[in-house]
Amino acid sequence: MGPRRLPVATSDPAALPPAGLPGLNPVWSRLIEVTESGSAGGVTHGWHLLDNGPELDALGVIPVGTILCVHGNPTWSYLWRGLLASATEAAASGAPAWRVIAVDQLDMGFSARTGRFRPLARRVQDLADLTDALELAGPVITLGHDWGGVVSLGWAVDHPELLAGVMLLNTAVHQPAGDPIPSPLRLALGRGILGPATVTTPAFLATTLALAHPPLSAAVKRGYRAPYRTSARRGGIGGFVADIPVALGHESRVELDRIAEGVRSLTVPTLLLWGPRDPIFSDRYLDDLVERMPHARVHRFEGAGHLLAEDADYAAAALLWLGDALVSAPLEVSGAGAGSVSGAVSGSGSVEPSETAVSGSLAAWAAAGTHPLWHYLDELQASDDTALVDMQPAPRAVSWRLLSLRVRQIAAGLVHIGVKPGDRVSLLVPPSADLTAVLYACVRIGAIVVVADAGLGLAGLTRAVRGARPDFVIGAAPGLLAARALGWPGRKISVAGFPAPMARLIGVEHTLAELISLGQARLSAGDGLPPEPAPSDAAAVLFTSGSTGPAKGVVYTHGQLSAVSRALFLQYGVGVGTGLVAGFAPFALLGPALGARSVTPDMDVTAPKTLTASAVASAVAAIDATVVFLSPAALVNVVATAAALTPADHAALAGVQRFLSAGAPISESLLAQAAALMPEATAHTPYGMTEGLLMADITLEGIRAAAASVAQSKSVQAVAHDGESVPAPPDPANPAGGVCVGGSTATTRIRISALDASGASVGDLSEEPDVTGEIVVSAPHVKDHYDRLWLTERGSRRGGVPGERWHRTGDVGHLDSAGRLWVEGRLPHVIVTADGVVTPVGPEQRIETLPDVSRAAFVGVGPLGTQQQVAVLETVPPARRAHRAPEALAAAVRSMVGTPVAAVLVVPGLPTDIRHNSKIDRSRLSRWATGILSGGRWVKP
Repeated sequence: MGPRRLPVATSDPAALPPAGLPGLNPVWSRLIEVTESGSAGGVTHGWHLLDNGPELDALGVIPVGTILCVHGNPTWSYLWRGLLASATEAAASGAPAWRVIAVDQLDMGFSARTGRFRPLARRVQDLADLTDALELAGPVITLGHDWGGVVSLGWAVDHPELLAGVMLLNTAVHQPAGDPIPSPLRLALGRGILGPATVTTPAFLATTLALAHPPLSAAVKRGYRAPYRTSARRGGIGGFVADIPVALGHESRVELDRIAEGVRSLTVPTLLLWGPRDPIFSDRYLDDLVERMPHARVHRFEGAGHLLAEDADYAAAALLWLGDALVSAPLEVSGAGAGSVSGAVSGSGSVEPSETAVSGSLAAWAAAGTHPLWHYLDELQASDDTALVDMQPAPRAVSWRLLSLRVRQIAAGLVHIGVKPGDRVSLLVPPSADLTAVLYACVRIGAIVVVADAGLGLAGLTRAVRGARPDFVIGAAPGLLAARALGWPGRKISVAGFPAPMARLIGVEHTLAELISLGQARLSAGDGLPPEPAPSDAAAVLFTSGSTGPAKGVVYTHGQLSAVSRALFLQYGVGVGTGLVAGFAPFALLGPALGARSVTPDMDVTAPKTLTASAVASAVAAIDATVVFLSPAALVNVVATAAALTPADHAALAGVQRFLSAGAPISESLLAQAAALMPEATAHTPYGMTEGLLMADITLEGIRAAAASVAQSKSVQAVAHDGESVPAPPDPANPAGGVCVGGSTATTRIRISALDASGASVGDLSEEPDVTGEIVVSAPHVKDHYDRLWLTERGSRRGGVPGERWHRTGDVGHLDSAGRLWVEGRLPHVIVTADGVVTPVGPEQRIETLPDVSRAAFVGVGPLGTQQQVAVLETVPPARRAHRAPEALAAAVRSMVGTPVAAVLVVPGLPTDIRHNSKIDRSRLSRWATGILSGGRWVKP
């Protein structure tokens, strides 16, 4: 079955674009006549292309290579104007010079209308004809988007002697025979619709331009429409749609399959930049590309879609990637197409094997000083001691013997239904024995668990699950219903049984009970489990809270997760015999890895503030707990509900030896109130993040000692100035203020990278005291990489000693003379005034000492370098509406801050993150305050 033919437009010569198209430099445009290979009589066609080569010549620079850009349908070379501008500007500034050639494919843009249908194989050859006519020499980096991605890859496969790298924006090289093509294309191909939608009217073009996020300006839309003003000039748009090889018998199917298989042989450096909001080329096409080119760097721009070139700064990413490749090793070409940077690169941006690859043998675990996560499940498999307790719906103890058996059974059952090492399994199960057993079963067989907790909210959870692209989803009813309704990927497995009609409705293929039965049969038959995964194999994708932007997937290897458990053991003695109460689910899941018995108290994990003191006491009593971990948001309600504790509850809490609260800043007074409920416990507040769960630690006594050291050197006397009394400068012992989080843990090193005058973290890594800068950490348990976020991963790494991994936390702070770390805020929240850099936490702390203030946020308004400082307050009693602070309160705030404060605003409540319910969203507040101070409505932030 061939393509649906369209009336072929009459031929029309190539032309130059009209003047005045935004962003398009007329100097780049050129026309060239190219002979069509294989044509009788040497037929030629005129091509229009954009080329910054003449500008590079004028600059007197020699290009290091050429970027060959190929647009898709229905765009034209205008799509690449940003890259031409950025590459030329970079060359002018002394950076490596890249010649950028962006073509208009025949029948498209301002190239000639040929008067004939051009299937995929012809288009690939057309591009080769053009590069031959240009006498293009290597090294060449191809860059394609949409169906231009396929054409560019066809050229890449056919020109290994010139190829040095591949870059792609949203595209596809393979359409499975049984899968429907994307609905917008399916609609355009409908009978009686193809011609009217793509050629007769500009509907297809208009629909494509509407996919930009944010919407394109009218001027830019005019730029894209410029070559397609009449139906006679839109024939190529319809021809491209007609050439989509939907059926196996389509004449372009053979060529598409050839290119798809040929891509597997491309070993050159590869960059995949993706917009996940693309209704045409969804993440499943990205998965296919990564499977074919596993060495590719990948970055998904959250919020971007099909027109990624308009939605995100792809040009900066492309040039940054090219710069990295050049630094690592000069780009070269070879007859085998093997020009590449030294060292294999994973699809998420982690370098292998220099940093993480180790042997999977027991010797490798021993060398790392750790053991596999399932070590105690094997060691204690004959023990009837309690491993964990389920508190809902009623307390139920699970022994090590039963937990170990269930893990082996579920693992074997997963293998039976086709789960393989490296497959991703999303866990949508509430904290419970089921969740623990499923998690350890997955990691034992080498599957990668995806943990995105419900605290992200439905929208955040949807982004996380779709972004992680799980192969399987194991969930309880709420998670599976959401997965069905929102189209989350993955084969579905339920932890509970459903009536057959309901199971079919939500797409459940298996239940946990079925897996256990299948697994037991497999084990009884002697099939056993697959080989153990190696320490360097990926084990989990954990998602950040989303408090500073869209939640990011953080990839941990088996070795790194084991290092987390070791860090907890070394710092707090959590190990065999320890009873662990975890009011934050991830820590409960680490219990079996530590050999500790564990329990999650009766609470709604999506709302930490639902945890009560009585629920904590019941959980402690259930396992004779000696260690309790609670989030700060949960801690507030635990303290608030302490009056309900019974004598038996108090007796249980008296057995706790260590109490931990972390995840957000916590005040000394709140920690002290919680510690009073556990009088024999040492109270700790660890510092860490999803990327590194335990970096520093301080006790309640340590917090008080730090405060005392500040008080000893504190001078609060007013300084006379021109007869007036003004506030003293910040305390000399702690000039920037901040929250003291103590010293580094046993396996962690902490350094500071000083901020420059613009608030950028540029200083060398240092342990010098009283230097404010970004906090940078190194530890065996720091994450491996961000999942499909190459740019984010690159930005998070900081050079240190060769072979070491240093992570930029994004937090700002300083070390004091005793080596204690003080956190002053987040890097994006630094205020850059005309007088210098101001970090927010110190001013917030000083404001919160006022009796009328319960909580404060300190934000910047205006452009960097001239930002004005604004205080936003929650008051006592709470305000009912947003308003300016009364004059007396505003004056008191200004006095406490000691630097100019442009405005003091009062709100009913400060916006916080979803997961912890305590991290103030200062970026949101800054935007809100900007609107208010610009004359906007007094709405709640």
